[in-house]
Amino acid sequence: RLFAHEDDADIDEAFQTPQGHTLGGTPSEPQPSVQNSDSNMEAAPVSGPSDAASGEPQLQARSLKCDVCGKLLKSELDAQAHAARTQHDSFSESTEEIKPLTEEEKKQQLEKLQERLKQKRLEREEQEKRDQLEREKARRRTGKEIVDVRSKVEENEIKKLAEQRRREKMEDKLARQKIKEQIEKDKRDRAAKFAPQKSNPAPAPAAAPVATPAAPAEKKDYKDCRLQIRLTNGQALTHTFSAREPLAAVRLYIETNRTDGAGQFSLMTTFPRKVFQGEDFEKPLDILGLVPSAVLMVTKPQ
Repeated sequence: RLFAHEDDADIDEAFQTPQGHTLGGTPSEPQPSVQNSDSNMEAAPVSGPSDAASGEPQLQARSLKCDVCGKLLKSELDAQAHAARTQHDSFSESTEEIKPLTEEEKKQQLEKLQERLKQKRLEREEQEKRDQLEREKARRRTGKEIVDVRSKVEENEIKKLAEQRRREKMEDKLARQKIKEQIEKDKRDRAAKFAPQKSNPAPAPAAAPVATPAAPAEKKDYKDCRLQIRLTNGQALTHTFSAREPLAAVRLYIETNRTDGAGQFSLMTTFPRKVFQGEDFEKPLDILGLVPSAVLMVTKPQ
């Protein structure tokens, strides 16, 4: 039975049992069940009663023939299978007999069938290899795109961070420059304020007045404070500050103008001896007892 359909174009397709189709009947008629798949319609002509009209003996059908493609089919089951594969729906009985294959023909057809199956298998394997190669290419493309996106995101983050640091440095530089300019302005203002006093000649000593009862000393309200700052290398800085300025302004002035190198330092007075602590730097100079003048020592922290 395998060799009977070996030349069908759809031999490799899956067989589907046709629904609602019976040879010689209408599409609406139910399909008769086949009890024996090996049954066929071969039979020798029988000698019996003659046809009533022609007087000739009746001939027995030996096969079924597809009216669409002319293929001879051995049994009704073969016809149903042929109809399912080819969608041919017209068959008729035929007196032609399907000759059985010889052993040589069977062997040739078997070899041909095996060769065809081998070719189909090779084609399927080649297609699977191509599909696998395409999937691998797609996977690599996707991986490369992901890596490119991540690299771009990281590059943008680095640029943003670098820009932020540059902006912070610029702002810090501008702030320091502003502080320096303010200190220089204060120095010029103080120098201009005290310049007339230094240029005026000292008044001639007056005659001693008649002794009078001593009056209580009147406390003066000093506006300025002149400080002499001795650095750790022996050099000194002299500067005039406002009496209401905090001690932090003196520390900033020292940091800007010192000649004994950078680093942490402490401030102290020698008489009376006092080392200024963190809270003292927020207090005005007059509250700390440095007005109208004082000597400060710069020391390294213990």
